[in-house]
Amino acid sequence: MTQTTVTPTLATATPSGLRSLHLIRVAFSLIWVALVFSTSAKLVSADEPTVIAAVLLFVYPLWDAIATLLERRMASTGSTDSVSTINLGLGLAATAGMVVAAFSTIGTALLVFGVWALLAGALQLIVAIRRWRTVGAQWPMAISGGQSVLAGAGIAAMSASETSSLSTVAGYSAFGAFWFLVSVIALTVRGRRNTGR
Repeated sequence: MTQTTVTPTLATATPSGLRSLHLIRVAFSLIWVALVFSTSAKLVSADEPTVIAAVLLFVYPLWDAIATLLERRMASTGSTDSVSTINLGLGLAATAGMVVAAFSTIGTALLVFGVWALLAGALQLIVAIRRWRTVGAQWPMAISGGQSVLAGAGIAAMSASETSSLSTVAGYSAFGAFWFLVSVIALTVRGRRNTGR
């Protein structure tokens, strides 16, 4: 699952740079999950978002867009990469959708989140495959992207259900944090093998 940053040209970035960014993403996701569970997890589809829930829903895709920009800067590719441009636009569109959802219902927010997670997961899967040859150790990101596609489809499909709640997206984010942490470990192991340590 993903909170996804997708920049295929990150093949030119260092694995250590990716590790650092992935660790930041892990920390962000875990803090976000804790805040959702402590403040908003019981909100269900028909409920209107509280101010705290609206802020949390707004911040999540916005952070993903910011992380995409950070990866682009790390790769020093400017704005020429089409996949990262699509992901950046997708994150900003999801952020705007969450603003609209803040004046609607949790169900609307879940629908927006689910569609975003599905599309972002597909992009992450593409990036993991394209990065595999140059950076290596991309299997966690490939699995995460595939799970994000499935989870996003499920969240969107169940968004109108009376029992759908924000705890669903908190679980999604927790899985995303797990896969980013696994990616950090895989990149570290690969790096040590390459340096003979």
